[in-house]
Amino acid sequence: MKLIRYGNPGQEKPGLLLADGRLIDVTAFTPDYTEAFFAGDALDGLRQWAATEGHRAPVIDPGTRLGPPLARPSKLICIGLNFRDHAAETGAPVPAEPVVFFKATSAIVGPNDPLILPRTSEKTDWEVELAVVIGRKANYVSREEALSHVAGYVLHNDYSERAFQLERGGQWVKGKSCDTFAPLGPFLATQDEISDVHALPMWLTVNGEIRQQSNTSNLIFDVPAIVSYLSQFMSLLPGDVISTGTPAGVGLGFKPPVFLKAGDVVELGIDGLGSSRQQVMASV
Repeated sequence: MKLIRYGNPGQEKPGLLLADGRLIDVTAFTPDYTEAFFAGDALDGLRQWAATEGHRAPVIDPGTRLGPPLARPSKLICIGLNFRDHAAETGAPVPAEPVVFFKATSAIVGPNDPLILPRTSEKTDWEVELAVVIGRKANYVSREEALSHVAGYVLHNDYSERAFQLERGGQWVKGKSCDTFAPLGPFLATQDEISDVHALPMWLTVNGEIRQQSNTSNLIFDVPAIVSYLSQFMSLLPGDVISTGTPAGVGLGFKPPVFLKAGDVVELGIDGLGSSRQQVMASV
Protein backbone atom coordinates (compact mmCIF):
# COMPACT_ATOMS: atom_id res chain seq x y z
CA MET A 1 0.00 0.00 0.00
CA LYS A 2 0.91 3.64 -0.41
CA LEU A 3 -0.22 5.73 2.53
CA ILE A 4 -0.81 9.45 2.13
CA ARG A 5 -2.13 12.31 4.26
CA TYR A 6 -3.85 15.27 2.70
CA GLY A 7 -5.29 18.66 3.59
CA ASN A 8 -4.12 21.88 5.18
CA PRO A 9 -1.06 21.84 7.48
CA GLY A 10 -2.03 20.54 10.90
CA GLN A 11 -5.40 19.31 9.62
CA GLU A 12 -4.31 16.39 7.45
CA LYS A 13 -6.50 13.33 7.00
CA PRO A 14 -5.34 9.81 6.10
CA GLY A 15 -5.67 8.38 2.63
CA LEU A 16 -4.30 5.88 0.15
CA LEU A 17 -2.75 6.18 -3.30
CA LEU A 18 -4.25 3.33 -5.29
CA ALA A 19 -2.55 1.41 -8.08
CA ASP A 20 -4.73 3.18 -10.66
CA GLY A 21 -3.53 6.59 -9.44
CA ARG A 22 -6.66 7.54 -7.51
CA LEU A 23 -6.38 9.03 -4.05
CA ILE A 24 -9.01 7.90 -1.55
CA ASP A 25 -9.89 9.03 1.96
CA VAL A 26 -9.66 6.33 4.66
CA THR A 27 -10.99 8.17 7.72
CA ALA A 28 -13.79 5.59 7.81
CA PHE A 29 -11.09 3.11 8.84
CA THR A 30 -8.68 5.22 10.93
CA PRO A 31 -8.55 8.85 12.10
CA ASP A 32 -4.85 9.17 11.28
CA TYR A 33 -1.55 7.36 10.78
CA THR A 34 -0.24 7.70 14.33
CA GLU A 35 1.93 5.64 16.66
CA ALA A 36 -1.19 3.80 17.79
CA PHE A 37 -2.08 2.98 14.18
CA PHE A 38 1.31 1.44 13.44
CA ALA A 39 1.52 -0.34 16.82
CA GLY A 40 -1.35 -2.71 16.14
CA ASP A 41 -2.41 -4.74 13.16
CA ALA A 42 -3.90 -1.71 11.46
CA LEU A 43 -1.81 -2.01 8.29
CA ASP A 44 -3.24 -5.47 7.62
CA GLY A 45 -6.69 -4.25 8.57
CA LEU A 46 -6.39 -1.27 6.23
CA ARG A 47 -5.34 -3.55 3.38
CA GLN A 48 -8.41 -5.70 3.91
CA TRP A 49 -10.69 -2.67 4.29
CA ALA A 50 -9.35 -1.12 1.08
CA ALA A 51 -10.02 -4.35 -0.82
CA THR A 52 -13.63 -4.59 0.37
CA GLU A 53 -14.68 -1.02 1.12
CA GLY A 54 -12.23 1.15 -0.81
CA HIS A 55 -14.58 1.50 -3.78
CA ARG A 56 -16.99 3.38 -1.51
CA ALA A 57 -14.38 5.72 -0.08
CA PRO A 58 -14.42 9.41 -1.04
CA VAL A 59 -12.02 10.24 -3.87
CA ILE A 60 -9.53 13.04 -3.14
CA ASP A 61 -8.97 15.76 -5.73
CA PRO A 62 -5.51 15.11 -7.22
CA GLY A 63 -4.66 18.81 -6.78
CA THR A 64 -5.10 18.63 -3.01
CA ARG A 65 -2.04 19.39 -0.89
CA LEU A 66 -0.23 16.31 0.43
CA GLY A 67 1.11 16.44 3.97
CA PRO A 68 3.76 14.18 5.48
CA PRO A 69 2.44 10.62 5.08
CA LEU A 70 2.37 9.90 8.81
CA ALA A 71 1.47 11.97 11.86
CA ARG A 72 4.37 13.53 13.76
CA PRO A 73 6.47 10.61 15.09
CA SER A 74 8.09 10.37 18.50
CA LYS A 75 11.53 10.49 16.87
CA LEU A 76 13.22 11.44 13.62
CA ILE A 77 16.65 9.78 13.74
CA CYS A 78 19.27 10.35 11.06
CA ILE A 79 22.40 8.48 10.03
CA GLY A 80 25.29 10.62 8.83
CA LEU A 81 28.10 9.81 6.40
CA ASN A 82 26.45 6.57 5.29
CA PHE A 83 27.67 6.69 1.67
CA ARG A 84 31.42 6.37 1.03
CA ASP A 85 31.38 9.02 -1.69
CA HIS A 86 29.62 11.51 0.61
CA ALA A 87 32.13 10.88 3.41
CA ALA A 88 34.92 11.49 0.91
CA GLU A 89 33.48 14.77 -0.41
CA THR A 90 33.17 16.12 3.14
CA GLY A 91 36.70 15.03 4.04
CA ALA A 92 35.49 12.63 6.73
CA PRO A 93 36.70 9.05 7.22
CA VAL A 94 34.27 6.19 6.60
CA PRO A 95 32.72 5.60 10.03
CA ALA A 96 33.32 2.37 11.91
CA GLU A 97 29.83 2.60 13.41
CA PRO A 98 26.75 4.51 12.24
CA VAL A 99 26.89 8.26 12.94
CA VAL A 100 23.64 9.02 14.75
CA PHE A 101 21.95 12.38 15.23
CA PHE A 102 18.42 13.65 15.75
CA LYS A 103 16.31 16.05 13.75
CA ALA A 104 13.47 17.89 15.49
CA THR A 105 10.08 16.51 14.46
CA SER A 106 8.83 20.11 14.16
CA ALA A 107 10.91 20.27 10.95
CA ILE A 108 8.57 17.77 9.23
CA VAL A 109 6.42 19.13 6.39
CA GLY A 110 4.70 17.83 3.28
CA PRO A 111 6.65 16.72 0.22
CA ASN A 112 5.88 19.79 -1.88
CA ASP A 113 5.73 22.45 0.81
CA PRO A 114 8.20 25.33 0.40
CA LEU A 115 11.60 25.30 2.05
CA ILE A 116 11.87 28.39 4.26
CA LEU A 117 15.45 29.55 4.71
CA PRO A 118 16.30 30.38 8.35
CA ARG A 119 16.68 34.11 8.97
CA THR A 120 20.46 34.09 9.29
CA SER A 121 21.12 31.19 6.92
CA GLU A 122 23.88 31.43 4.34
CA LYS A 123 24.65 27.73 3.87
CA THR A 124 21.43 25.73 3.52
CA ASP A 125 22.10 22.44 1.72
CA TRP A 126 20.12 19.54 0.25
CA GLU A 127 20.30 15.76 0.93
CA VAL A 128 18.12 13.13 -0.77
CA GLU A 129 17.61 10.18 1.58
CA LEU A 130 15.76 6.90 2.03
CA ALA A 131 13.82 6.95 5.30
CA VAL A 132 12.54 3.91 7.20
CA VAL A 133 9.30 3.92 9.20
CA ILE A 134 9.11 1.62 12.21
CA GLY A 135 6.00 -0.56 12.42
CA ARG A 136 6.58 -2.52 15.60
CA LYS A 137 8.42 -1.54 18.79
CA ALA A 138 12.07 -2.52 18.55
CA ASN A 139 14.35 -3.16 21.53
CA TYR A 140 17.63 -5.05 21.18
CA VAL A 141 16.60 -6.65 17.89
CA SER A 142 19.05 -8.64 15.82
CA ARG A 143 19.89 -7.86 12.22
CA GLU A 144 17.86 -10.92 11.20
CA GLU A 145 14.79 -9.64 13.07
CA ALA A 146 15.10 -6.02 12.02
CA LEU A 147 12.91 -5.91 8.91
CA SER A 148 9.99 -7.49 10.79
CA HIS A 149 9.88 -4.21 12.76
CA VAL A 150 9.64 -2.02 9.64
CA ALA A 151 6.31 -0.69 8.35
CA GLY A 152 7.70 0.79 5.16
CA TYR A 153 9.76 3.49 3.48
CA VAL A 154 9.47 7.14 2.56
CA LEU A 155 11.38 9.78 0.61
CA HIS A 156 13.12 12.42 2.77
CA ASN A 157 15.11 15.57 1.97
CA ASP A 158 17.39 16.04 4.99
CA TYR A 159 17.98 19.77 4.61
CA SER A 160 20.97 21.09 6.54
CA GLU A 161 22.21 24.57 7.42
CA ARG A 162 25.94 23.87 7.32
CA ALA A 163 27.06 26.93 9.30
CA PHE A 164 24.63 26.05 12.11
CA GLN A 165 25.68 22.39 11.88
CA LEU A 166 29.46 22.68 11.63
CA GLU A 167 30.56 26.18 12.65
CA ARG A 168 28.47 26.99 15.72
CA GLY A 169 29.71 24.31 18.13
CA GLY A 170 27.70 21.61 19.87
CA GLN A 171 25.75 18.96 18.04
CA TRP A 172 24.55 18.72 14.43
CA VAL A 173 20.91 18.99 15.52
CA LYS A 174 21.01 22.82 15.28
CA GLY A 175 21.72 22.70 11.57
CA LYS A 176 19.20 19.96 10.88
CA SER A 177 16.07 21.04 12.75
CA CYS A 178 14.94 24.35 11.26
CA ASP A 179 11.27 24.56 10.32
CA THR A 180 10.53 22.94 6.91
CA PHE A 181 13.88 21.07 6.92
CA ALA A 182 12.28 17.60 6.77
CA PRO A 183 9.86 17.20 3.85
CA LEU A 184 8.55 13.62 3.83
CA GLY A 185 6.62 11.85 1.09
CA PRO A 186 4.68 11.94 -1.17
CA PHE A 187 3.66 8.58 0.31
CA LEU A 188 4.73 5.85 2.69
CA ALA A 189 5.28 2.63 0.74
CA THR A 190 4.74 -0.53 2.77
CA GLN A 191 7.40 -3.21 2.51
CA ASP A 192 5.47 -5.27 -0.03
CA GLU A 193 5.63 -2.34 -2.47
CA ILE A 194 9.45 -2.47 -2.60
CA SER A 195 11.06 -5.62 -3.99
CA ASP A 196 14.58 -4.71 -2.84
CA VAL A 197 15.10 -1.64 -0.66
CA HIS A 198 18.84 -1.89 -1.29
CA ALA A 199 18.58 -1.46 -5.08
CA LEU A 200 16.70 1.80 -5.49
CA PRO A 201 18.00 4.58 -7.79
CA MET A 202 17.90 8.00 -6.10
CA TRP A 203 18.40 11.50 -7.48
CA LEU A 204 18.13 15.20 -6.71
CA THR A 205 18.17 18.30 -8.91
CA VAL A 206 18.50 22.02 -8.17
CA ASN A 207 16.90 24.26 -10.79
CA GLY A 208 16.77 21.28 -13.14
CA GLU A 209 20.48 20.38 -12.83
CA ILE A 210 21.42 16.97 -11.45
CA ARG A 211 23.25 17.30 -8.14
CA GLN A 212 22.88 13.83 -6.65
CA GLN A 213 22.50 10.52 -8.49
CA SER A 214 23.15 7.24 -6.72
CA ASN A 215 21.54 4.04 -5.49
CA THR A 216 20.60 2.64 -2.08
CA SER A 217 22.94 -0.27 -2.89
CA ASN A 218 25.75 2.11 -1.93
CA LEU A 219 24.72 2.42 1.73
CA ILE A 220 27.60 1.62 4.09
CA PHE A 221 25.21 0.40 6.81
CA ASP A 222 22.08 -1.13 5.31
CA VAL A 223 18.55 -0.96 6.71
CA PRO A 224 18.67 -4.11 8.90
CA ALA A 225 22.03 -3.04 10.32
CA ILE A 226 20.75 0.46 11.15
CA VAL A 227 17.51 -0.71 12.79
CA SER A 228 19.34 -3.32 14.84
CA TYR A 229 22.08 -0.87 15.84
CA LEU A 230 19.73 1.86 17.00
CA SER A 231 17.58 -0.59 18.95
CA GLN A 232 20.58 -1.35 21.19
CA PHE A 233 20.51 2.24 22.49
CA MET A 234 16.83 3.26 22.50
CA SER A 235 13.32 1.97 21.97
CA LEU A 236 12.23 2.45 18.39
CA LEU A 237 8.51 3.13 18.58
CA PRO A 238 5.87 2.51 15.92
CA GLY A 239 5.84 5.43 13.50
CA ASP A 240 9.41 6.51 14.28
CA VAL A 241 11.36 7.61 11.21
CA ILE A 242 15.00 6.73 10.50
CA SER A 243 16.73 8.57 7.65
CA THR A 244 19.58 6.48 6.30
CA GLY A 245 22.02 9.01 4.82
CA THR A 246 22.77 10.81 1.57
CA PRO A 247 25.14 10.17 -1.36
CA ALA A 248 27.70 12.57 -2.82
CA GLY A 249 26.59 15.73 -4.56
CA VAL A 250 25.58 17.95 -1.66
CA GLY A 251 26.33 21.66 -1.95
CA LEU A 252 29.01 21.45 0.73
CA GLY A 253 31.02 19.11 -1.49
CA PHE A 254 31.33 21.51 -4.43
CA LYS A 255 34.52 23.52 -4.84
CA PRO A 256 33.66 26.21 -4.00
CA PRO A 257 30.57 25.11 -2.06
CA VAL A 258 27.14 25.94 -3.50
CA PHE A 259 24.16 26.61 -1.26
CA LEU A 260 20.47 27.34 -1.75
CA LYS A 261 18.98 30.79 -2.22
CA ALA A 262 15.46 32.13 -2.43
CA GLY A 263 13.87 31.25 -5.77
CA ASP A 264 15.71 27.94 -6.23
CA VAL A 265 13.69 24.80 -6.89
CA VAL A 266 14.78 21.44 -5.47
CA GLU A 267 13.32 18.21 -6.87
CA LEU A 268 14.20 14.71 -5.72
CA GLY A 269 13.06 11.13 -5.92
CA ILE A 270 13.72 7.49 -5.17
CA ASP A 271 12.38 4.72 -7.41
CA GLY A 272 9.30 3.22 -5.80
CA LEU A 273 8.92 6.12 -3.36
CA GLY A 274 7.87 8.88 -5.74
CA SER A 275 9.25 12.38 -6.03
CA SER A 276 8.90 15.72 -4.27
CA ARG A 277 9.53 19.37 -5.02
CA GLN A 278 10.41 22.29 -2.78
CA GLN A 279 10.49 25.95 -3.78
CA VAL A 280 13.07 27.84 -1.70
CA MET A 281 11.74 30.93 0.03
CA ALA A 282 13.29 33.56 2.27
CA SER A 283 12.16 33.76 5.88
CA VAL A 284 9.73 36.56 6.69
